[in-house]
Amino acid sequence: MREEHFLNHCRLFPQGNFVALRGERVIGLGSGFLIDFDFEQAQHSFQEIIDGGFYSAHDPQGDWYYGGDISVHPGFRRRGVGSLLYRARMDIVKRLNRRGIVAGGLIPGYADHNALLTPQAYVDKVVSGELYDNTLSFQLNRGFTVRGLLSDYIEDDASDNWATLIVWDNPDYQPA
Repeated sequence: MREEHFLNHCRLFPQGNFVALRGERVIGLGSGFLIDFDFEQAQHSFQEIIDGGFYSAHDPQGDWYYGGDISVHPGFRRRGVGSLLYRARMDIVKRLNRRGIVAGGLIPGYADHNALLTPQAYVDKVVSGELYDNTLSFQLNRGFTVRGLLSDYIEDDASDNWATLIVWDNPDYQPA
């Protein structure tokens, strides 16, 4: 993410951006935007939906928070930082009474299995607990469900460009 992206995110939807600090050092961040996501036309690429990083699809009245970016500094992984960032996303969704969170979830562990498994078979094995994927298993353990697969989501050799369509439904959502 470049500075102009971050500044635009803060201008469009400041409450949708989260930064984890240790002292004055940034150790993690999460960002996203509100959107009326069409699950009937769910196929999309990362670059399309984030508009090259600018989040131009942000709709202040959107029903869903689209998780555009989340990352934790490698030296601070497995210390709860990612969980806190996901919790912050869930909290803003609850506070704004949105339906939930939707995102393209990478499947980096697929690289170790793509010679023997299709992306769907791999995801099914991760969902059932037969296989562990650092990213998808983390998301599943935080209440996300897989609603499908996204082909050519992002240029990523580890996942052969595949991602999961993950969703967290807000249990407190109240239709207007």
